[in-house]
Amino acid sequence: MFLLLAGTNMLTSALGLVAVVSYLFVYTPLKRTTGLCTIAGALPGALPPAMGWTAASGQIEPGTWVLFSILFLWQLPHFLSIAWMRRDDYARGGFAMLTVIDPEGGSAGRQAVLHCLALLPVSLLPSVLGLAGASYFVAAFVLGLGYTVGAARLAWLRTTEAARGMFLASLVYLPVLLTVLMLDRVPR
Repeated sequence: MFLLLAGTNMLTSALGLVAVVSYLFVYTPLKRTTGLCTIAGALPGALPPAMGWTAASGQIEPGTWVLFSILFLWQLPHFLSIAWMRRDDYARGGFAMLTVIDPEGGSAGRQAVLHCLALLPVSLLPSVLGLAGASYFVAAFVLGLGYTVGAARLAWLRTTEAARGMFLASLVYLPVLLTVLMLDRVPR
């Protein structure tokens, strides 16, 4: 935290503190007690881009919330695919992941689809808010559809192969989306 404070500002340092505290004292203990732990873990996972924004601007702006929301929503299907592939390991470790609580995978599949569907309009917001151009809008839409198809396939098939496909889709989605956002950003 001291390095953040020395190199950025109080707001970014406070967000960093929220990330550390929520990871250590909310997400980590919940892993043993509830399948909702993944949602709690998505908070500290989504804060770094918000911290980058506040480090650059010194304030929370609409773009801060958009980046946070994209990362928050992206993480859930991404992690659910991992949790599906490693559900036996999580069960042996005593972790209450959604794929352990519901080993048939119906809940995890539905959650993956719902979060991808929520991510699709949120990912379009940079263009709607004038932060990115039309190329980004098209790329975000196409990537979002692809990510949602991967989630739907996981929800329908509930196989390790479908989970691996969902995982790979998540690994393509985020870096391509953020690269296009960076390349098609509207200067302020």
